[in-house]
Amino acid sequence: MRALLAALALLAGSGAAWAEYPERPITMVMPYSPGAADVLIRAMGEHVQRALGQALVPTTRDGASGVVGMRVVAGAAPDGYTLGHTPMTAIVVQPHLLRDAGIGPESFEGVCGTNENVITVAVRADSPIRDLPGLVAEARRRPLSFGSPGPNSLPQLAVWRVQRAAGVEMNHIPYRGEAPHVNDTLAGRIDFSAAIVSSVAELVRAGRMRMLAVFSENRHPGFPEVPTAREQGIDALQFSQVGIYAPRGTPAPVLDRLEAACRSALDEPAVQRVLASSASPVRFLPRQALTQMIREEHANYGRILRELGVEPQ
Repeated sequence: MRALLAALALLAGSGAAWAEYPERPITMVMPYSPGAADVLIRAMGEHVQRALGQALVPTTRDGASGVVGMRVVAGAAPDGYTLGHTPMTAIVVQPHLLRDAGIGPESFEGVCGTNENVITVAVRADSPIRDLPGLVAEARRRPLSFGSPGPNSLPQLAVWRVQRAAGVEMNHIPYRGEAPHVNDTLAGRIDFSAAIVSSVAELVRAGRMRMLAVFSENRHPGFPEVPTAREQGIDALQFSQVGIYAPRGTPAPVLDRLEAACRSALDEPAVQRVLASSASPVRFLPRQALTQMIREEHANYGRILRELGVEPQ
């Protein structure tokens, strides 16, 4: 009985200690080159400072398609003072590609899902290809080449799903990032781009490119005229959730406070304006749902990459 009471007292003391969290600024590791995600985190940070009383400080640690920065997060003390904000690629795809990635779903606790990087395929505005079935039909007539932001990136895998569903082949040319392959599509050096919507949104609005489909469950709210792949009769769903993660072992009371701050931040009009301007729809996920998602998606991509014959390097 004395041992049980001592254990309960220890747990109570631990909860009391975390009740004061946070007592200093929180570092948010950004594992990709600066861009729209940094603007989002700064907008969310203004709300977090009001809600939690401490600053949210973004710091860039890019490299290896997000692995470098997320390895920093995984190796940090599990105290809620070091977090990472990333698309799920770094956690569910890259560990299958790099022998020494040093991270995986087991390395993290989900804090919250923030938004969706909707994936699309886009052609030049003067292309005769008008929709996804038209792209498939053209691929049956002649070899088509397309660019993506990198080998085994989620945009490339979206096109792989089209190929598998429609029984066609297309020539993939991996680039380093989005801008180079989008520019080559505009210049006519390749037939189309597989990209996230935010990378082509301004070009589409300017009438220089046309999106053929999105690979989400729903149409993009900023481009409601663009149907999903499934609406066009091609079963090719390619989802890309962006979220905030903490090191594995971060105490539940800390995660609860962070999740609540994240949820309320995403309701802020200023934060929603930032996401709308970057063509990244708000998609909040509770922390337990996010943690479960990355575990399931990690297993799914393991099967997909084995089917593609990809070996870790």
